[in-house]
Amino acid sequence: MIRIMVCGAYGKMGREVLNAVHKDDQLSVVGAVDIKSDFADVGELIGVGKIGVIVGDDLQTVINETKPQVMVDFTAPESVMPNIRLAIKNGVCPVIGTTGISSADLAEVRDMCTRHKVNALIAPNFSVGALLLMQLSVEAAKYFPHVEIIELHHDQKLDAPSGTAIRTAELIAAKRGELKQGHPAEVEKLPGARGADLAGIKIHSVRLPGYVAHQEVIFGGLGQTLTIRHDSMSRETFMPGVLLACKRVLTADGLIYGLENILD
Repeated sequence: MIRIMVCGAYGKMGREVLNAVHKDDQLSVVGAVDIKSDFADVGELIGVGKIGVIVGDDLQTVINETKPQVMVDFTAPESVMPNIRLAIKNGVCPVIGTTGISSADLAEVRDMCTRHKVNALIAPNFSVGALLLMQLSVEAAKYFPHVEIIELHHDQKLDAPSGTAIRTAELIAAKRGELKQGHPAEVEKLPGARGADLAGIKIHSVRLPGYVAHQEVIFGGLGQTLTIRHDSMSRETFMPGVLLACKRVLTADGLIYGLENILD
């Protein structure tokens, strides 16, 4: 059994991860942490009755007491890097679904993994459907280089654009290169009306109650458009990818960025 601890245990994603790990016969929940902890039993959080694993409020203490092999983190952008640093220094492999990690952060994690001989997996999205959206978008960009991205999330999401939208744009840009889109004399009457810009690709973020995680990639060509869309209707969407990451990260080689790198 692989020993798993979860950061952000009281959050919606944290509870979903705890439930999924608890049900998996190859994984075992040994620890959980949340800065808002009132020291509840993990089993009570996920509705299965007490299992004897208490949610702590200090990451180092929980690591010392539970000796996890893997730390799953779905917390917040401002706390994820300190959590990663602490995990790696303690020989624990991080599996990270928290977005807001910069290219400089990735370089730091890669260096830490090498120095401490610990593996890590960071994924902008753990949904297989979202990964397919990215791959299909890269293929479509060969024929439709003019493209914009609309990502739609619940109104409690802290970062914009989403990690998935940024990753999608990065992959498309790597295939087609930078391209100036739209009319060269275009004027924004309100700042930000045309969205963020990554290598000429415009990214638009929507934040509204009712959404979970959704993305459209819209391609435009002569007399036609092509839209590729993915919708996550519940947080269960991400759990097969999270469980796979927990099982594969121990035998990886340093930092893996993107779930697609461990799919068969």
